[in-house]
Amino acid sequence: MRALRFSEFGDPSKLSLVELPDPRPDATTAVIRIVAASVNPSDVKNVAGRMEGTVRPRVPGRDFSGVVEEGPPDWLGAEVWGTGGEIGFSEDGTHAERLAFPVAGLVRKPRNLTHEVTAAIGLTFVIAWLGAIEYAATREGETVAVVGAGGGVGGAVVQIVKALGCRVIAVDRGERPAPPAGALIDEFVSSAGDVPAEVKRLTGGKGADGVFDTVGGVMFEASLSSLRPRGRLIEISGTGKRRVEFDIIDFYHNESRIFGADTRKLDASASAKILAQLVPGFEEGRYQPPTITRVYPLAEGVAAYEAVARGARGRVVLTSGPTPRT
Repeated sequence: MRALRFSEFGDPSKLSLVELPDPRPDATTAVIRIVAASVNPSDVKNVAGRMEGTVRPRVPGRDFSGVVEEGPPDWLGAEVWGTGGEIGFSEDGTHAERLAFPVAGLVRKPRNLTHEVTAAIGLTFVIAWLGAIEYAATREGETVAVVGAGGGVGGAVVQIVKALGCRVIAVDRGERPAPPAGALIDEFVSSAGDVPAEVKRLTGGKGADGVFDTVGGVMFEASLSSLRPRGRLIEISGTGKRRVEFDIIDFYHNESRIFGADTRKLDASASAKILAQLVPGFEEGRYQPPTITRVYPLAEGVAAYEAVARGARGRVVLTSGPTPRT
């Protein structure tokens, strides 16, 4: 099979299209024919050596949509999607024509979506669900501020909490986010202004029940200060700086909660449990997939990585036609 692989860390030019032996199934592993796989910013960071636990040489790639080619009889021919914290790091990833994948991680993809669209969903909605639902336990009627609402993860958070019946305050640079997230938000606050003051003004001086900060670093203090008493802050990033400062007395007087959320801690089977809960939302139209900026063939994988490294808006997806077995 053909695959993208890197043996040393660096920019996307370190990736090469190589021929590798086809993976083989066993009692706990199925073989997936990859139809489409997204290129995430974390994939670019992985090649650059900015992610922990990567074993080289490695085929990168975290998300996929494809067809079960070998494995348990009841899964053969099934259209599936998946992701996992080990995929692309300690185990070969999805930027290849085939993938060895745990049977416990198999989930049938949303029936109404193409493979290309499905491949672009996984990671962004998994981290959104993990933080907003499993960690922050967001409930109907709460007010949630989403910092970075115009991004992939932020847009997923907006959709998930809005479907719960929450009031949503979007915080972002520039203008109101584009649809689908932009069509769902109730209020917009520019991150260039006094975010805590605006959030509190919009909540009658109370603050938000929850803040989902997809930016981190430069926005951490503003996010923390936007919480109501006993509010919950979800952090998933550290843009701009890794170390932050805040008033610990204000923190404990407010009885604030801070959660860190990291999809790398979810293996394929743990990720599958979240993906399975997301499927009805897409099939019933409660959630809309992210916009795909461009689709590249696997042979142009380096160009796809370069596009993501340059900060391409929307999602970048790789597609592959399988090499016939001999």
